[in-house]
Amino acid sequence: MATAATYTSTCSHFETATFILPDLVNDCHYPLRLNPDCYPVSRASEQWLLHGAHLAEPRATNFIGLHAGELTAACYPDADAFHLRVCSDFMNWLFNMDDWLDEFDVDSTWGMRECCMSAFRDPINSQTEKLSGKMCKSYFSRFMQTGGPGCTERFIHTMDLFFIAVAKQADDRAKGHIPDLESYITIRRDTSGCKPCFALIEYAALIDLPDKVMSHPVIMAMEEATNDLVTWSNDIFSYNVEQSRRDTHNMIVVLMREQGLNLQGAVDYVGRLCKGSIQRFEDNRDILPSWGEELDRQVAIYIEGLQNWIVGSLHWSFDSTRYFGKNGHTIKQDRIIKLLPKRPL
Repeated sequence: MATAATYTSTCSHFETATFILPDLVNDCHYPLRLNPDCYPVSRASEQWLLHGAHLAEPRATNFIGLHAGELTAACYPDADAFHLRVCSDFMNWLFNMDDWLDEFDVDSTWGMRECCMSAFRDPINSQTEKLSGKMCKSYFSRFMQTGGPGCTERFIHTMDLFFIAVAKQADDRAKGHIPDLESYITIRRDTSGCKPCFALIEYAALIDLPDKVMSHPVIMAMEEATNDLVTWSNDIFSYNVEQSRRDTHNMIVVLMREQGLNLQGAVDYVGRLCKGSIQRFEDNRDILPSWGEELDRQVAIYIEGLQNWIVGSLHWSFDSTRYFGKNGHTIKQDRIIKLLPKRPL
């Protein structure tokens, strides 16, 4: 297989026109499993979102190519159909919300936060005319039928962190501000939306881990390593689409600016960080404490859920059309990305 060096040494024009993805899929050796209810649940959830969000073309077609249901089925492979559907509805809603918020200013983002957080706190009785709020009420009222109190509070709290971080991102976007690497990593852990997805691991498995487990430094370190892998690999996979629309909320942009790296150098740097995050995950797995037989059984389920997120997100990124169009399977093999032209100002 051709290496990055082969291509970048060919000529300077080629170097700026393409880059090579790090081989993150083959660096990850966790088994990929798919929920047996994947396809019927995915298709039903897509129809729920299309109806609830009133998506018009070309967004409707782009949404169908997202395949968020397949990501959900890989991340929650043991969930029953009811719980998988709630997770899938949330995932479809979250991706759609992410796209909406990309176009929002700070005030509009705070308004969306207020609407959605009210729906989470009281999905039965809260009133809203916003489509996003109505969809929140739909999936979260079903979540609350079986979600434990700790899991429920973790979901609500981390969704609030998501909206707060996205508002900061909107402020940066309006001011043309690119944060330093340390600040970017901190905010990206919340804009990723991974944290509420981790609460869904408990929900889907019908467990509710106590605070003494969830606040333990080893558990928190494994969550952070998972979040970092999912998020930083996403920054690599989404970079081409984002640079074409001049979006700068991406670690590659931050590194090129802060450390003076060229594009391939920044991509390779993030790739090494991704590999290191998997090693962090494993290092902490090795020092997991024991909380007794029953809690250890539940913790093992949760850790496997984090592992499923690592491997599931990597493979899904090439199956979805969100980042690579219809070329995902080819790019998964040769890892060559041709830069899209920038959208006119």
